[in-house]
Amino acid sequence: MMMKLEKKILNSFNELIGHLSDSEGRNALKGMQRGIEREALRINSSGHLAIDGHPKVLGSALTHPRITTDYSESLLEFITPVFSDINSLLDDLTYTHAFTVQNLDSQRLWPVSMPCYVGDTAAIPIADYGSSNAGQMKRLYRKGLTYRYGAQMQIISGVHFNFSVSDTLWDKLYNLSDTQVSKSDFISESYLGLIRNYRHMVWVLPYLFGASPALCSSFIKDQQTDIEFEKMGKGTLYLPYATSLRMSDLGYTNKEQEQLDISYDSLEQYLEGMNSAINMPSANFEKIGVKVDGEFRQLNANVLQIENEFYSPIRAKRVALDDEKPSEALARAGIEYIEVRALDVNPYSPVGIDASQIRFLDLFLMYCLLNESPTSDSVQENEISNNLNRVVLEGRRPGLELSRNGESVLLSTWMREMFDELKPLASLLDNEGEHLYIDALDRWQSAVIDPDLTISGQIMKELNGSQVDHGCWVKKLAEEYHDILSRYSLPEEVLLQYQQAASRSLEKQTKIESESTQNFEEYLADYFNDDSVSFETPKVVSSV
Repeated sequence: MMMKLEKKILNSFNELIGHLSDSEGRNALKGMQRGIEREALRINSSGHLAIDGHPKVLGSALTHPRITTDYSESLLEFITPVFSDINSLLDDLTYTHAFTVQNLDSQRLWPVSMPCYVGDTAAIPIADYGSSNAGQMKRLYRKGLTYRYGAQMQIISGVHFNFSVSDTLWDKLYNLSDTQVSKSDFISESYLGLIRNYRHMVWVLPYLFGASPALCSSFIKDQQTDIEFEKMGKGTLYLPYATSLRMSDLGYTNKEQEQLDISYDSLEQYLEGMNSAINMPSANFEKIGVKVDGEFRQLNANVLQIENEFYSPIRAKRVALDDEKPSEALARAGIEYIEVRALDVNPYSPVGIDASQIRFLDLFLMYCLLNESPTSDSVQENEISNNLNRVVLEGRRPGLELSRNGESVLLSTWMREMFDELKPLASLLDNEGEHLYIDALDRWQSAVIDPDLTISGQIMKELNGSQVDHGCWVKKLAEEYHDILSRYSLPEEVLLQYQQAASRSLEKQTKIESESTQNFEEYLADYFNDDSVSFETPKVVSSV
C-alpha cells in the first residue's frame, strides 16, 4: 500500500495479515471481485486463420456485452461480468465458449496465445464495427496498429484478469492506515501501490503461467529479431528455457513507448503522464501519414493514438460512463479495479485459465496490495524491465539470477520467500474444512522446485517428447476442446439469454448507425479537440 502505516498501526505484510485473521477480517479478505476477458482466434479446419466476418449469430461486436472482437474479425474476445465466486466466474466463461463454439459451424478456437499459421498478413481481416462513427473509429484505430506494428502482432491472444477488493476490506485498511486523505483517495493510492509492487514482481506470472515458449516460424516472416531461436520439426521455433514469447519483443511491445514517463506515484501524475503520451508526436508514425490520398491510415501520428494503445502488463481501471474515456473515468472517481494483462492463454484449459491460477492471482495481487510499495527511479525501472525480459526468454534456466534492489538473487530463492509469506494468507482465504488456496499455492510452488511443472515447462516437455510441430500439437488441442464445448449442455435459460443478447446487440448497432449523422472527420476532430484531463468536469466523448 502506498500509505505508510504509523503509530500502533501495522507496518509489515505479516502484521497486517495477523490483524485481518479474525472472522471479520477473513470475510473482508474473501470479498474479492473478479472478471475475465479471454481472446481466441477462429481457425478453419486446416488450422489456418478464419478470414470470414464475425458470425452474425454471435451478435454485434460493437455492442454485445460479452462476445466481441479485438484487433481482427478473426480474434474473438469473451468478457465475463464481475463475480465474487470463482466457480461462478468459470461457469459463465464456459457458457460463453460453449455458445460460441456451438455456433461456429466447422470452425474452432485456437487455444494458445501465439497465432496459428500466418500466411499473407495482408489477408488478416481488420475488425469491422459497422458504419457508425464510433464503429469507424474503432476500425481506424486498428488500421493504425497495422501500419505501426504489423498485423501479425495484433493477432496474439491473451487473458486479462480484472480484480478488486471488497468495500469492507477498504474500510478496515482505511481505519488501520491513520491517513488524513479521503477514503476515495486512499483507495486510489492503495491500488497504485499494488501496481508498483506488481510491476516489480510481474515476472512471477510468466514464470508460472507463461505458455508461449514456442511458435510457428510463419509468425516471424521478415521481422528482425535478436532472439536466437532453435528449430524443431518442420517449422517450430523455440527457446529451451523460454516462458512467454508473447511477452517478449516479438509480442506486445512498442519501442516508441520507451520514451514515455508514466508515473504510478499518484493518480494525478499517472493521468498527466497518460495525457502527455496521447499528445506526444512520433516522427516514425508521422512517416506513415494520417490521411494519404484521401484515405485515413491512423487516428493520428502520436506515440499513442488513444489510451488503449499503451502496452502495459497492468492497468488502473474504472467502469466508464457512456462515451467517457478511461482517463476521464479515473479522474472523475478514482481507481475502481485493476486489470492484469500479463497472462498467456493456458492451453491446458478449454477456457484459457483455470481455478488454481485464479486463486494464485488472488494471493499474488493481495500480496502486492498489502505490502509497502516504494516508488521507482530510472535504475529500478531498468531492473524491472531486465528481470521481466530475462524470465520471458529464459525463466526456466537452472540457476537463473535476477536483480533485487541492485543485488543478484536466485529466481528460485526470491519465489520461495514470496510463497512462504503467502501461506498465512492462503489459510485465511480458505473456508473451514477446505484447502483450495493452500492446494493452489502448493501446486504452483512445486513449479518453483521443478521448472518442468510450469505451464511452459509442460509444453516443452510434450513437444520435445513427441517432436511434433507446435502447430500440430495446438490443432489437436483445438479439436479436443471443440468436441468438449460442442457437447456442453447449456441450460435453456442461459441459451435464451445468449440468443436474446445477440439479437439486442444487432438492433442496438442498427440504431447507432441510423443516428450517426455527423461527418466522420468532424467526429474525429471533436474527439481529439481536448485531450487534457480535468479532475473536475471530464469532457464526454466516445470510447474506442
